[in-house]
Amino acid sequence: MRYIIRKSALVSFIFLTAFCLACSVSTAKKQTETNINRPLILPQKTSDKPKIIAFGDSLTAGFGLSETESYPYLLQKQLAADGFDYEVVNAGVSGDTSLGGLERADWVLGTDNAKVVILELGANDLLRGIPVAKMKDNLDKIIRKAKAKNVKVLLCGMLAPPTMGTQYQREYTMAFPDLASEHKVEFIPFLLDGVALNKDLNQADGIHPNADGEKIMTNNVYKVLKPMLQK
Repeated sequence: MRYIIRKSALVSFIFLTAFCLACSVSTAKKQTETNINRPLILPQKTSDKPKIIAFGDSLTAGFGLSETESYPYLLQKQLAADGFDYEVVNAGVSGDTSLGGLERADWVLGTDNAKVVILELGANDLLRGIPVAKMKDNLDKIIRKAKAKNVKVLLCGMLAPPTMGTQYQREYTMAFPDLASEHKVEFIPFLLDGVALNKDLNQADGIHPNADGEKIMTNNVYKVLKPMLQK
């Protein structure tokens, strides 16, 4: 079965164009992947509850927000309110790429009693113009590692803007639904659906959701995640 990206999500092309322009300034620092993909420090105290791992970049880490405003924290509250006894682990690292994620995948997926991983990586690959085949291969390997550990996968997709060129745009945009279809995993076509381009839902950079935007992003995740869980 081939996943179909909703037409409403196409507006994100414009958003991602702005995303690329904004990040071109920060890349002037020329940070290496080694520096960006610093080790993630997981919480020292974890319970024996089944774990949901939010595995991603700044969108997962909650860049520019307090811990209590980040989507993993809000997701934890929503789960508790609906009677799901899971612990959400925020494994987000700002600036992370699919390669950075792959390099720490064994450690992150080795979290005790991990049951679900919400995989949100690839936006920074786009910003760096990394070949789609490499990004797709990295994500493929992460998914395979998760499935080998019997961890369910919820894959979050992204879209490429026209400025990247027709071929790159097409290949990048379809990489995510193709992976979801190939591995038969759950899929969110666009994590920021309903948030992108809305200045009232984003921080001053126009890229990262603000506290209100995080609530919508959390709902985007939860509506797909919920059927995957057991009470």
